Amino acid sequence: MAESLSTVSLGSMEEPTRTPRVMVVDDELLNLKLMAAMLKPLGYEVILANDGEECLAKVRELPPDLILLDIMMPKLNGFDVVTQLKAEEKYSLIPIVMVTALQDVNDRVKALEVGAEDFLTKPVDRMELRARVRSLLKVKAYNDHMVNYRQELESEVRRRTLEIQETNKKLELAHERLRSASLETIFRLSRAAEFKDEDTGAHIISMSRISARLAKCCGLSDTTVESILYASPMHDIGKIGIPDRILLKNGPLNDEEWSVMRMHTVFGGKILENSDIGFLRLGEVIALTHHEKFDGSGYPRGLKGRQIPLAGRIVAVADVFDALMSRRPYKPAFTAEQAKNIIVEGRGKHFDPEVVDIFIDDLSEIMRIWNSSQEDHSKEVAEALKMP
Repeated sequence: MAESLSTVSLGSMEEPTRTPRVMVVDDELLNLKLMAAMLKPLGYEVILANDGEECLAKVRELPPDLILLDIMMPKLNGFDVVTQLKAEEKYSLIPIVMVTALQDVNDRVKALEVGAEDFLTKPVDRMELRARVRSLLKVKAYNDHMVNYRQELESEVRRRTLEIQETNKKLELAHERLRSASLETIFRLSRAAEFKDEDTGAHIISMSRISARLAKCCGLSDTTVESILYASPMHDIGKIGIPDRILLKNGPLNDEEWSVMRMHTVFGGKILENSDIGFLRLGEVIALTHHEKFDGSGYPRGLKGRQIPLAGRIVAVADVFDALMSRRPYKPAFTAEQAKNIIVEGRGKHFDPEVVDIFIDDLSEIMRIWNSSQEDHSKEVAEALKMP
């Protein structure tokens, strides 16, 4: 009855059967013919090799499922062949049976030490040969299955990993699009407070970018820096509640008008209060505190020093610097040197000394950001004018 590679199951997985390949290696032609005569009737594909070198060549050409290997051979003996095959990972699982007339225990121990799985003593008994070959082929089939199963698992893991990576990329892209859309929406809503004042159109762009830069230089986390970038454009959103006659007055405000103007901080806080969104909550803090002063003379609550949240202290510097650099209905634009000197004069009075020091140390980068913001705003205006 023909013997076939056993179908080995693991869970619901099965491997198809095929005719097992058995290699016989012996330098005696008669021994090769005898072994082949016993194996072929059992249904095995028999591969013959006359010495160790031929064995290695044929194994590398078409790996067998089992090797029956003589020990005493010219060129390479059986021990050397086993040593070389077991050293190569792709052939290390091939069972090797040492077929020998040697009875010395030391030879058997040495064979086991180099990696042989079993022994047959010459002359080989047909029934013993059949039992040994059948048993080791089952082991080989199971080992092959486990290797294939592991490879399939590794392939599946790689496939799923690639899917997860691709999904993560899509999520990151979606997040970036959402972040950009959110920031654009904030800018557009914030502009509503300054819609009638063409001279302040670039203000929210530059002051928000400068605020984020100062936050980064203060050592705040990337998440907090991003939140300040989102939230700072809303610092003056409360101006929506200020009458145009005061907001757009071409000249200094009187005491009554100034009292009304100061209320934009409170209005902004009211507009943004009680939000579940982090950067909107931060926007509420900034709207309420960006006009507080370090010496306690600011508004609306007269907070002093570190009573003022750090975000408010940062935005205060960025807001005043951009306002000084920009033309307003009541003043011309100052030079960068003039603006810097005014900021320095306010150190410890209007502004947090540490934030001012960081501002001065990073002034060249802040000027680059400010100039870039003006250019971006000019491009937006030019695009808007092209619209029908």
